[in-house]
Amino acid sequence: MNARAAFESSTTGAAAPLPAYAIELKGLRKVYRASGGQPDKEALKGIDLQVPRGAIFGLLGPNGAGKSTLINILAGLVVKTGGSAEVFGIDIDRHPRRARLAIGVVPQELNLDAFFSPREVLELQAGLYGVPKRARTTDAILAAVGLADKADAYARSLSGGMRRRLLVAKALVHHPPVVILDEPTAGVDVELRRQLWAHMRELNARGITIVLTTHYLEEAEAMCDSIAIIDQGRVVACDTTATLLRQLDEKMLTLTLDQPLARLPERLAALGAELDEAGRIVVRYRPSRSRVGEILEAASAAGLAISDLATAEADLEELFLRLTGPAAARDEHHDALPRARSAL
Repeated sequence: MNARAAFESSTTGAAAPLPAYAIELKGLRKVYRASGGQPDKEALKGIDLQVPRGAIFGLLGPNGAGKSTLINILAGLVVKTGGSAEVFGIDIDRHPRRARLAIGVVPQELNLDAFFSPREVLELQAGLYGVPKRARTTDAILAAVGLADKADAYARSLSGGMRRRLLVAKALVHHPPVVILDEPTAGVDVELRRQLWAHMRELNARGITIVLTTHYLEEAEAMCDSIAIIDQGRVVACDTTATLLRQLDEKMLTLTLDQPLARLPERLAALGAELDEAGRIVVRYRPSRSRVGEILEAASAAGLAISDLATAEADLEELFLRLTGPAAARDEHHDALPRARSAL
């Protein structure tokens, strides 16, 4: 049974039209009222966001950007100040119970009862969500996250990686079509991180929309079909990962020479080339305005013998820093980085 069918049978017992988006936010605002003469804090400043159904979607932003507030509103833990929010086509205000059933949240903290076994943890969680015993798939979920052989062990005996997988299992007991993973690989080793990535892809292949928050930008770049970047309570970029990276329009070419240079030829200097500490030529250029051939031609005209060359494209980290760094840095790159769409 796929995610959508399981969710519908557990809530309405009937099939419903597929929603256009897994999550849809319009003008979402949250203001935390202060006391004692302190100023109010506006955590979300009119968020417009659409998460495609069936995607692996990255939600990125620096600390304090508003990500946790947004997730907590969707999970029913925080009351929004204004705007609207839908989870799998269900308005969180009109149908709060169904909206909460449509979403599973995997928290960053390892909040497990040390004296419960994984089977007991899932059975308790299923009971809290009102899942009838006949509809529970505890053993299947434990098998899916690789904990079938630990089903009856105390949670305190599990390794950190196993506990992390148990949190994923908890989020799946009510068969939600949308799962949010909040920093799922924080503090885990490389091997476990790869295992969690593989499991996320398996969940997505079963029809579950994955929303991933992470500070590991290489993880988001590798995993996510689409990405939204939030800064100071606003969406500053949202598009497919490939489109966002193309907007940077920047590459770096490094030329290693047979003999390191002490000084750059004038023609290469005019193209913006620099010498690094090893005497290699480094050129940062925009593919839309310059061509690699022009740089190589200038090197050849200067009589330089090239023994090796390497190119590197700007990555998600560069984009993130440009959009969420100091205002002066964002203004500096305003012309180079077109405004991204806030909806897909």
